Amino acid sequence: MAASMLAEWIKSQQLRGPAAKGATTFHRNLEEALDVRRRGHGLYALKKSLWRNGAAVDFNSSDALSLGASGRLRAEFNKELERYPDLPPGPTSSRIMDGNYEYLEMVEEEIARFHEAETALFLGSGYDANVAVFCAIPRPGDAILYDELIHASAHDGIQQSQVACRIPFHHNDVEAFRDALESIVHSQPLIRQGKRCVIVAVESVYSMDGDICPLQDLIDAVKEIMPVGSTQFYVDEAHATGVLGPRGGGLVHELGVEKEVAIRLHTFGKALASTGAVVLGSKTVKSALINFARGIIFTTAPGFPTVAAVRSAYTLMATGQTMQAQETIQVVVRYFFEAIASNPTWQEAENHGILSVPLSYNWKQKPFVSHIVPICTRPQYSYWLVFHLAFRKLSTYPLEYPVIPKGQSRVRLTFHSHNTKEQIDELISAICNWAQEMMEIELGQGEINRIPKAARQVYSLMNSDNMIE
Repeated sequence: MAASMLAEWIKSQQLRGPAAKGATTFHRNLEEALDVRRRGHGLYALKKSLWRNGAAVDFNSSDALSLGASGRLRAEFNKELERYPDLPPGPTSSRIMDGNYEYLEMVEEEIARFHEAETALFLGSGYDANVAVFCAIPRPGDAILYDELIHASAHDGIQQSQVACRIPFHHNDVEAFRDALESIVHSQPLIRQGKRCVIVAVESVYSMDGDICPLQDLIDAVKEIMPVGSTQFYVDEAHATGVLGPRGGGLVHELGVEKEVAIRLHTFGKALASTGAVVLGSKTVKSALINFARGIIFTTAPGFPTVAAVRSAYTLMATGQTMQAQETIQVVVRYFFEAIASNPTWQEAENHGILSVPLSYNWKQKPFVSHIVPICTRPQYSYWLVFHLAFRKLSTYPLEYPVIPKGQSRVRLTFHSHNTKEQIDELISAICNWAQEMMEIELGQGEINRIPKAARQVYSLMNSDNMIE
């Protein structure tokens, strides 16, 4: 099954522009554009998930708390549906018209209390929320200072904002952040005079690197450099929701800096195994979003089943039923770091430059770790490693350009509370087995064609099934 799925994926990367010469101009132009992605093996293709039917161990999905895999969320969701049997599934209108309803407002108020925020506004997704915030909140003359690795949706929102001064700073680099603040103070007189603001955009846990924002250090830098009240933080907590902080309240709650952060984004499609997102902030922030964000004004309100699933997840968190899962994630990830670092093959492969786990450095000194752990590889090696892991019944995902910058290939591992030590031992064994094979190939001791075994199996299947066009 793994080989067939991988072969189908590789087939999707084959160029189709030349074969589309007889097609309409409309379709030919689209295929030529898609071929640009195919040339770099970067075309997205929908595929079946191996772990969903039990054919592989999940080190891929964002179901960190295992709420989806365990069935706990579904059980609570069913109870929630039974409590409100008369609510229609869809609101049929925008919230600013007559799509608003009491249940939705009640859940927003509960979520706001949970996170110790003044208000919450429910949106369809984290992407929608990021675009809405940047389109509605920064005013002309403001500046946006953002970590260069914030979500793609935040970049899209910034591009659509009314702000001309948009400055990225080097990822998680406090000194670079301080330099950027000082540059803004010197170059923007309205901000220096306290008439305009700096919006600082960061993530609590970064999705592609898995590292955690030095938020407290950034807050301290702002207090030292900027005029009082001139700088406001926007923290995207997508990958921290449910995983970090008391009862899964996020990094801001963990650090106790709720009053230092103007806007927070919590999404539900990851550890909470649901869909949607909320923006937390003041009443003024909520009103600005409702009035200035076109994606909210011209969108149907979220339906009852969507909101009910989210409320069910928050019920589990609020009653302490996810605390053990949070603790288990910390144990599982730390076990992985310790076990892989002690493997002699891993150490040799790291010295050889085959792969590395940057988050494993100094992990013992960290108060907490995230569930996202990238395995960095040489360019294009990420695919070969994923092939190898798939044949060992381990589900992972390769990351290449344009998802990440060129030359930063990696396989992203996501750990879950249901992952066992035996599964992690198997994962480490498979990674090190592949690393040993690649070292032999690079040293001229492996196969003459310099392609690892798993990749050869996939390519062979493609040929045998006449999949190459």
